[in-house]
Amino acid sequence: MSTIVAGHFQLQDQVEHARNELMRAGFPEERISAFYLNQPGQHDLTAIGGDHVLSPGAKESPEGVAQGAAAGGAVGAAIGAATAVVTGPAGPIVGGLVGAHVGSLYSLSKMKDAGEGEDGGHGENQYEPRKAGMVVAVAFDLPEEEERALEVLHRLGSDHIERAHGTIENGDWTDFNPLSLPVLIH
Repeated sequence: MSTIVAGHFQLQDQVEHARNELMRAGFPEERISAFYLNQPGQHDLTAIGGDHVLSPGAKESPEGVAQGAAAGGAVGAAIGAATAVVTGPAGPIVGGLVGAHVGSLYSLSKMKDAGEGEDGGHGENQYEPRKAGMVVAVAFDLPEEEERALEVLHRLGSDHIERAHGTIENGDWTDFNPLSLPVLIH
């Protein structure tokens, strides 16, 4: 596993220029990776697409829907039964259905706000994900090589530079995880 420095660029031409400049600075082509990073939520990491089976901020929503539907259904059925003289035998049924629907909206209170962690901890809902765009990454093993890579990326106008650990083989960052938290350098 090597240290990797990755910079974000806006245009494909900038990416090609950065690759060439990194090679001119002495980095082997097979240790340089360039790729487009998709928008958060569009990394196709699950069988049904997307990044997560459940939204990170809505993990407790199914529990909230069940609780709300049960409570709302019971209250609605009771109100329907109390008004059965006016509504007839359908009153408790309709009241229960309407109450269950309204009660299921209770699940909205179980959703997490941006920045709120799961169960009082620090969840992924609390951190800003990586931004989409073109990425150029270079792997190296010696600490002095990092300064050389950073100088190239800064000089070429990379607007977001991060440090990671991983493997780049034949121009492919094999263990890149788009959901990992970036360690920003610049």
